[in-house]
Amino acid sequence: MSTPVTVGTGPLTIDEVVAVARHGAEVRIDPDALAGVTASRAIVEALAGDPDPHYGISTGFGALATTFIAADRRAQLQASLIRSHAAGSGAEVETEVVRALMLLRLSTLMTGRTGVRAVTAETYAAMLNAGIAPIVREYGSLGCSGDLAPLAHVALAAMAEGEVRVSGPRKAAAPASEEHRSEPRPAEDLGQDNPPTSADPSTRMPAADALAAAGIRPLRLVEKEGLALINGTDGMLGMLALAADDLARLLRTADIAAAMSVEGLLGTDRVFADDLQRLRPQRGQRSAAANIRRVLGGSPIVASHKGPEDGRVQDAYSLRCAPQVHGAARDTLEHARGVAEAELASAIDNPVLTPDGRIESNGNFHGAPVAYVLDFLAIAVADVASMSERRTDRFLDPARNHGLPPFLAHEVGVDSGLMIAQYTAAGIVSELKRLAVPASVDSIPSSAMQEDHVSMGWAAARKLRRAIDGLARVLAIEIMTAARGIRLREPLEPAVASGAVLALVGSRPGPDRVVSTEIEETVRLVTSGAVLGAVVDAVGPLE
Repeated sequence: MSTPVTVGTGPLTIDEVVAVARHGAEVRIDPDALAGVTASRAIVEALAGDPDPHYGISTGFGALATTFIAADRRAQLQASLIRSHAAGSGAEVETEVVRALMLLRLSTLMTGRTGVRAVTAETYAAMLNAGIAPIVREYGSLGCSGDLAPLAHVALAAMAEGEVRVSGPRKAAAPASEEHRSEPRPAEDLGQDNPPTSADPSTRMPAADALAAAGIRPLRLVEKEGLALINGTDGMLGMLALAADDLARLLRTADIAAAMSVEGLLGTDRVFADDLQRLRPQRGQRSAAANIRRVLGGSPIVASHKGPEDGRVQDAYSLRCAPQVHGAARDTLEHARGVAEAELASAIDNPVLTPDGRIESNGNFHGAPVAYVLDFLAIAVADVASMSERRTDRFLDPARNHGLPPFLAHEVGVDSGLMIAQYTAAGIVSELKRLAVPASVDSIPSSAMQEDHVSMGWAAARKLRRAIDGLARVLAIEIMTAARGIRLREPLEPAVASGAVLALVGSRPGPDRVVSTEIEETVRLVTSGAVLGAVVDAVGPLE
């Protein structure tokens, strides 16, 4: 069970975002921070009574910012903003992404810099704890002025409009003001006949029904709140946090895969020596080399061809240079984490309430910092996968695999072995190269040229998620190929770490069988962290 995450005591960490988004951790609100939210709301209410216009409080939005809105029309203004901006299209976005962006918007609300009421922040916390994830569509954000459409769909659900997915209460709901509580509906009225989809095990239902079942009263937005709920980089930042979690695991798994390939292809471990890595003091490279040495440690296969007679100090680049590529990806990830941590410490809204009580327009919603690193990570992911596929291919070629049968086939000619598994890896790598083309270099003006430069950070995040999925699959194919190759070296025994992976992976020599089944099972072992966990259990933590 995940430790509860308290919002309002300071910046969230990447691990806390992942805990709520991916693992259903309970969300709690810091009472002192909530009091600060109430205090800042008083500033907005004072400005609402001012006859002079104030953007987002008594005016229209975007290109309509000069239009004054009378007091009796402002509630309609806020609701209209959310309804009009809930303009997403395409496939549903994954629940973990929706939960991440909800949490991150809540975090900004709790800074007291947005001017919302306490009940608005409490409603978002209650929805998260009730397992209510508004349905957000794939397209609709340009990564500037905030992730407008995705965040608007969340706000729409808080107003009891639109549709949501409900995975059942994650934990007890966060403490909430009486004004947003309602009586829960009986379970038999929840529309449980809605079947779960194959992509998401949750139940889809109208937002009004989900809120009623959880005892959450719909929000009726007042001055400034519509803008405060949609002006932020929360979607792209949430996806960056999730990507950082995935890549921390996958880059270590890439080191394991590379080490198994070195072992199975009778490569040398001499090139990974720490004194050689110190000659080029790139931190990620040294860590990757240390991991490869640890996985290869004590390998009888490696020892079988060591000595003065072993001239293999010039293995192919895909073996010899693995630390350099994997290490560069690690360093890229560390840079991206630094950008994410700065963003997690940010209060992004427009206009924003300053600590000294001013309300000012600004451009902090522009997603460029996040968009750039999302694109940067996609480049690194493509390169790590490309090197992995080249190692897989070496196993299948008798001219390069040092005595293994063609394609690791059982009966050459009758059996094709893993020939087409390499095709699959190659097809994915080709796709990853296309996904590495930066989204952030594009910009399409919008809002009657008021928003004339945008970041496309949401698109960068969406393609990075697809790229990470592809990397996991390419690494899985390498691991199952290396496992079969190592088994074909019997009676030589593998290293302890490799042996732990072989105990998990079912790729064994033998007559042809359906390869897709083996690939998908190995993908599951990679993405779940089982491969990494087996190695850590066997030889200790990897860097």
